[in-house]
Amino acid sequence: MSDQDLKAKVLDIISKHKTGVLASVEDNKPHARYMTFYNKELVLYTPTQKDTEKVEEIEKNPYVSVLLGYEQKGQTDAFIEMLGTASITDDQALKDEIWEESFSQWFDGPKDPNYILLEIQPEVVRVLNLNGETPQELSVKNS
Repeated sequence: MSDQDLKAKVLDIISKHKTGVLASVEDNKPHARYMTFYNKELVLYTPTQKDTEKVEEIEKNPYVSVLLGYEQKGQTDAFIEMLGTASITDDQALKDEIWEESFSQWFDGPKDPNYILLEIQPEVVRVLNLNGETPQELSVKNS
């Protein structure tokens, strides 16, 4: 599969699955949790509160892994694993763009100072379980 076809497959999987698993590192051990992800050209964003464990973990060690796409159907479900680095962004325009009313249970609105986004810059994205094929790997170069 060409890199262009693989990237299209990755973007297709991401577009169909907003909920996935974010794993960060806590005391040299993985710490995983479900999150909601928003995609902008393979850069993922996920809303969170400023005062959470994941923010502390990422400030100490920015390396993360994200799993998106598995649908409980078993062996035919293609999914992605994204390895990359996370950082915190407080970009108001981006927070306004991503804001959904469902966030109101945690935040007072898109201008709530506790509302931030984690930005995940991919380094490698692997597509797994693609019609029984071996995993396909897409290297992502940050420009």
